[in-house]
Amino acid sequence: MAHPLAIITLLVLLFRLGLWLNKQRKTTAGRDAPAAGLVPRAELVEVGSEPGDPAARAALDAAKAGNWRPAAAYLSDGEGDWSTRYARMNPFGDLAATDDIWLWQWRKEHPDSPEAAQVHTGALVKRAWEIRTGKYASQVTREQAMGFHQVLQEAAEVSYEAIRLAPAGDPNAWVMQQSIALGQGWSHERYRALWAEIVAREPHHFGAHTAALQYWCEKWHGSTELMHEFADTAIAGAPAGSLLTVLKLRAYWEQVLRDKSAASLHCSAEYTAALDAALADLAAADPAHPGIAPASGWIAHGLIENGRPAQALNLFRRMGREIAGPWIYYGDPAAVFDAARTKAARAAA
Repeated sequence: MAHPLAIITLLVLLFRLGLWLNKQRKTTAGRDAPAAGLVPRAELVEVGSEPGDPAARAALDAAKAGNWRPAAAYLSDGEGDWSTRYARMNPFGDLAATDDIWLWQWRKEHPDSPEAAQVHTGALVKRAWEIRTGKYASQVTREQAMGFHQVLQEAAEVSYEAIRLAPAGDPNAWVMQQSIALGQGWSHERYRALWAEIVAREPHHFGAHTAALQYWCEKWHGSTELMHEFADTAIAGAPAGSLLTVLKLRAYWEQVLRDKSAASLHCSAEYTAALDAALADLAAADPAHPGIAPASGWIAHGLIENGRPAQALNLFRRMGREIAGPWIYYGDPAAVFDAARTKAARAAA
């Protein structure tokens, strides 16, 4: 017969085990069930990878099946500003980077199509950067560098054709040259000449400004000072709702990325002011603005770093399935993005 003390000890251990299992179930449930209004982690996708516009999805599906005509009709639609029309191009360039049969057929049948030339440029740029990878130059192999520059030069040649075919006022063929300028290391003088062509046609182009900030940052062809100077100048001349205020948040992120000791900037008066300006800009923006999701992501990240995670929850809800902001640059975007959402939800609870 078991000793009474042994029985009591066993019962205590079983009780404690029950408490631990219950705690684990609650923790797992909290992790698997997102806060109200947030989609499950398994459904998250990177921003821009799945167009929300049904017409875009239908055109992409047709292109995958070899039919370029829906893409041509969709991309030649004159509705929307140039930033919006530029954003429409990206998924088709991404598709053509791996499957270009439909694009070559389009180019063969309509060699003077400006949209086809721009998609072609985007596809070659995408292919070139995939060869290079996003690593620092010191980590890129000789073979990768050679392949990168070869394909990027092909993109440059097509981009000049796209510029020739572009209708008056269309800046997007020039905007697409920015990635070429970045990779080929254009001088400041040459890049400024390219920038003048862009802003003469569209002074507040969202995608162009995002790309320009990369050129001017220290890790590419500028410096921390030039990067912040560019962001400040762009913001000073931009109307409410342009979302160019987000450039300042991105500039701070690039600065901290290069110098971890600068992380305290996120709690500075200057950063807080930049963050509040971005929030006001987002509130004034057209819901159809192509920068809504990216801006929401950068602002949500800023709020968390600024010690205001609860305010970020509605922005995460607004992003829906899309992972946007600096999280897309991590090795496992879904994991770090979901962790940020969880932090915001707990702070708001």
